[in-house]
Amino acid sequence: YQPSQLEQEHGGGMTKDLTKNRKVVMPSWTEDEEIKELKQSYSRNKVRTTKYTFLSFIPKNLFEQLHRFANVYFIFLGALNFVPIVNAFQPEISIIPIVFVMSITAVKDLWEDQRRRKSDQQVNNLLCDVFDRKQKRYVERRWADVCVGDLIRLCCNEIIPADMVLLHSSDPNGVCHIETANLDGETNLKQRQVVRDLPQGSEFVPENYSSRIECENPNNDLRRFRGFMEHPGKVRVGLHSENLLLRSCTVRNTETVIGIVVYAGHETKAMQNNSGPRYKRSKLECRLNMDVLWCVVLLLLMCLVAAVGHGFWLSELHNPIFMIPDDTHPALAAFYMFWTMIIVLQVLIPISLYVSIEIVKLGQVYFIQNDLDLYNPVLDTGVQCRALNITEDLGQIQYLFSDKTGTLTENRMLFRRCTVAGTEYPHHENGPPRHTPQTHTWSLHQHHGEKRTDLSSTFTECAVVPDPQLQAKLNTLSSPMRSPFRQEAAEISHILDFFLALTVCNTVVVSSPTQPRHVTLQSPTIPSGTPSDTPPAPVTPALSSGAWGEDRDDIQKAKDNSAESESDDEDEAEELLYEAESPDEAALVQAAKAYGYTLLGRSPEQVLVAVPGTGPLSIALLHVLPFHSARKRMSVVVRHPLTGEVVVYTKGADNVIMDIKLPSEDGFSREIMERTQRHLDQYAREGLRTLCVAKKVLEEQEYKAWLKRHEYAETSIENREELLLESAERLETNLTLLGASGIVDRLQEEVPETIEALQEAGIKVWVLTGDKQETAINIAFACKLIRPTDHILMANCDSKETCEARLQELQHEIRQVTKEGTPEDDSSDSVLVIDGRTLDYALQKELQGSFLDLTCCCRSVICCRSTPLQKSQVVQLVRDKLKVMTLAIGDGANDVSMIQMADVGIGISGQEGMQAVMSSDFAISRFKFLRKLILVHGHWCYARLANMILYFFYKNVMYVNLLFWYQFFCGFSGSTMTNSWVLIFFNLLFTSVPPIIYGVLDKDVSGEMLLEVPDLYKYGQNSEAYLPSTFWLNILDAFYQSLVCFFIPYFAYAGSDIGVFFFGSPINGSALLIILLHQLIESRTVVSQSQLFFLIYNAVIMCVTCNSPTNPYGIETKVMSEPLYYLICGFTTVLALLPRYYTHISESAHLHTSNAAYILHSEGRNLHAQNFILFLCHRILVRAFCNTICPSDLVRAQKMERLSAQDYSMSLRQWKENKAAQRLSSRHVPQNFSVNADMPHLTDCIAEAGTVLS
Repeated sequence: YQPSQLEQEHGGGMTKDLTKNRKVVMPSWTEDEEIKELKQSYSRNKVRTTKYTFLSFIPKNLFEQLHRFANVYFIFLGALNFVPIVNAFQPEISIIPIVFVMSITAVKDLWEDQRRRKSDQQVNNLLCDVFDRKQKRYVERRWADVCVGDLIRLCCNEIIPADMVLLHSSDPNGVCHIETANLDGETNLKQRQVVRDLPQGSEFVPENYSSRIECENPNNDLRRFRGFMEHPGKVRVGLHSENLLLRSCTVRNTETVIGIVVYAGHETKAMQNNSGPRYKRSKLECRLNMDVLWCVVLLLLMCLVAAVGHGFWLSELHNPIFMIPDDTHPALAAFYMFWTMIIVLQVLIPISLYVSIEIVKLGQVYFIQNDLDLYNPVLDTGVQCRALNITEDLGQIQYLFSDKTGTLTENRMLFRRCTVAGTEYPHHENGPPRHTPQTHTWSLHQHHGEKRTDLSSTFTECAVVPDPQLQAKLNTLSSPMRSPFRQEAAEISHILDFFLALTVCNTVVVSSPTQPRHVTLQSPTIPSGTPSDTPPAPVTPALSSGAWGEDRDDIQKAKDNSAESESDDEDEAEELLYEAESPDEAALVQAAKAYGYTLLGRSPEQVLVAVPGTGPLSIALLHVLPFHSARKRMSVVVRHPLTGEVVVYTKGADNVIMDIKLPSEDGFSREIMERTQRHLDQYAREGLRTLCVAKKVLEEQEYKAWLKRHEYAETSIENREELLLESAERLETNLTLLGASGIVDRLQEEVPETIEALQEAGIKVWVLTGDKQETAINIAFACKLIRPTDHILMANCDSKETCEARLQELQHEIRQVTKEGTPEDDSSDSVLVIDGRTLDYALQKELQGSFLDLTCCCRSVICCRSTPLQKSQVVQLVRDKLKVMTLAIGDGANDVSMIQMADVGIGISGQEGMQAVMSSDFAISRFKFLRKLILVHGHWCYARLANMILYFFYKNVMYVNLLFWYQFFCGFSGSTMTNSWVLIFFNLLFTSVPPIIYGVLDKDVSGEMLLEVPDLYKYGQNSEAYLPSTFWLNILDAFYQSLVCFFIPYFAYAGSDIGVFFFGSPINGSALLIILLHQLIESRTVVSQSQLFFLIYNAVIMCVTCNSPTNPYGIETKVMSEPLYYLICGFTTVLALLPRYYTHISESAHLHTSNAAYILHSEGRNLHAQNFILFLCHRILVRAFCNTICPSDLVRAQKMERLSAQDYSMSLRQWKENKAAQRLSSRHVPQNFSVNADMPHLTDCIAEAGTVLS
């Protein structure tokens, strides 16, 4: 390809406008001054992921911590206390809390940064071989010293130090294999190739390399690389992602590779994708910030009352003898007192709450990741918590969006049946999947000392038993006894092309467990060359009806000549391992292998295939048009090994291939299309994944014309993807349909039980898949997403107007049948199935409202033929418009946008790589683990954190009110009856540890109960633990307890001559007892024991007979030696906690009375009218009070766990029966409900759904 004059000017001059969007790379020894100047602006290979340096740590960390409102607030109060006119106590003491909290945070940040620094040093000090022009040899150099333009030599099992273009490979075909596990988690090998037109000899001479590379600026797209290499003769060759070796990947199965660095350091794609831990704000955190503002309002109100009171108190005094004369006006004194009271009552804002929340979430993550029930021994992996700050969101999920393939199913494909040339071959004898054992390899270098497990797509290898009828037709090709008729020859030609397409049209990498080196291809028939080479002479004459020769003698002669080598190849082929990026490809290659079409090896220019009847054939691979989500197909352009014709083989989704204009001049082709479509519909009803295969023969002139435009697209930097897409679509027209395949994808274990439990928990489950409607519906029946009694609503529309009418029609019909206008009917038995085209219309702004109204009336929604973009749009629409908590789960790269869009994203480490895991908040290995992760851990995390936050607000408000009530008796002077040390350490020492232990360990209900009764999950769904009413009830309770705690000691010591601190001692002791016992009442399991321990610990600390008194006047010693002190503390504690204790007694009474009522009713006994009225009134009062505190279902579950085993089983069975009866009675079963007329076979899906599980 020769560049135009304009491009030559840009390439030679390198104007500044061009270099803004492009990067120029030349060898590092280039003497060009302009190139040297450009290289100075490029990043070096030294990486630094640390946030701080020695000098910047203190200022930068302080700046970051000052972004928190609470820190700014307490620093302001500490500074305010240094003002003499408004200070409340010693200024040094006032700054202790904020200094302590910020110091703890700074130490944590420093420790994390130090870990990153050590990791950076290890990486930067790794060694690699870099070519030195002066010494004319490769020398060892640290990674940190590598720069753009350096030529690097790597050996097998070495890690790639920077992004570099592959210039040479020891493989004679210019192939290099890499493993990207360190980058994206995928363990299957990827194939990379040397830049086209570069000489490939036994040795690579770096001094002779003088080409110039021009590529796009650094970006984070791992699968895209655009640029070109310009040779000294001004000839340009396009550069693609197949030519790029990425940093952090490992060289495999290749002895030596040489490349030139194009991106280094932080410009590499690996570092561009290193965005650090994901941060999301949880729903509970937003609620917390609002309540902190309410506390600020409450604080300002209390300070305003104190200031006004102080002003009135001063204005009514006339020269009192106990005050020093002062000319300050009462109004000004009140202003000063306002700020003094802010200092005194600062404890109202929980300074330690934010630090405690971080500690609690780390503890919750630790226990989630170490749950053995969520551990997969096959993959040796458990749950990965990648987002550390949204654990409580797991307990509030309302909508779940799931992918199908690989998420609900195994994604381990088994070739089940196929149709070729309109004839269906059922393959009844196909056996179960045969899992290949895992292979373990060890690194050869010290810095790769860890063990590597190859969990590649070899898992997907399946034992395929050939269909007898299809095998017999293939055998006629090698049988010299008879020749087929013309139509039979056309059919056999389709069959041979079908299996050849399955073998060639893929990206499968061939390897061997005994010889991991890549297979070296030999080309006995056709010499390899560039795609523009002239076609070789055909080996055999072509049939008029197909591309395969009818001259049986030539084929038989070729078979005889290669019989001996074929037997050797068969022995070798049995040991071949196929590593594919998609399990579908591996299954199809295995199916072709069962019929004798064995893929032996692959290089960028040719494919070695063993064909029955001819032996090994080297097929020239001219072009590969990879799979694209927009095209939904892939194609390869090859030169036919027997005819020399240029042939395009295409494999893709059935709806796409069948929609492409196919030539149907003769009745044979039309009949093939009609019968194939019927077979595809049958496959879909059986739950099989379908793919269509087609071909096209190109004339030489047609191919050259297409090639010229395609090479221009390949060498373009701007708009390359659009040009390549247009080029591929131009080629993939007028195809000849060969056949279709049906692949079964088994359901994962316990998927039906998991979905059923999630639906009982009130979670609406949506399935977003790219499969056909029939396939998706069949899988939905199998996994119990659709029940046999459900009504399926179909939405298949061809225009926006039709879609709008259909949505209105379905919504009106549902409301008419149910006779209710409430769309949020969880008991609905309707399921909406919508295809991708209709979904496009429904997602438009004008129809979003109608679409959401309809989906709210349905129990589940299944979106078929949906693209990755549509998946994310659906999640965003539901999340933003309905204001609900969403969760998305998937396993493939096409699910990444959906996972990132949801409030909680979960990735499954399956057969399609780790892109979904790398983009998720949580990662699991099986769908069944979602049940315990959400219903148990989600409920626990939410309940623990919500109650801990409420407890923090309660204890702070309760203690601050003690100081506030005292102001009414000291002239609102800002004085306190408490030692300043006790006041400061109240939050940091006396009441800090119990809430943290509670937030990490408390279990309001056991995990077994939460799994048995999924309805308990609604406690978190409805945010019942942390409602605005719950917050204010806790504040009112704190006010009540503070009144009791203050005024009982006040009236007990009324009229006595005790001092201020003497009066404050029983108040402090009572407050501490009340606050700790309050949480003791609320907590359960081991937390109660820790509360008792901490209660005793605090008592020992405060006991002056055990420790030397800190008060020089001995006040604590005297007051704690009097019996009245203990009497006051005991009576105050009992009276203050009486409402809280009565709440729990009422809860027990509610449970026992409800059980008693059930027993009496079941035995047919009648209560006396008067007793029944008393019983009813009591039950109403109790239920009203209980439901204010916590939901009745949760209370009942807690009490049931205390019953005996027999009573527990009976109560649990009774509860489940009642819940089932409620759901059945509330379900509306319409008698006449219409579905689309184009789906008459849906009644067969119920009976056939079991085939997916078999």
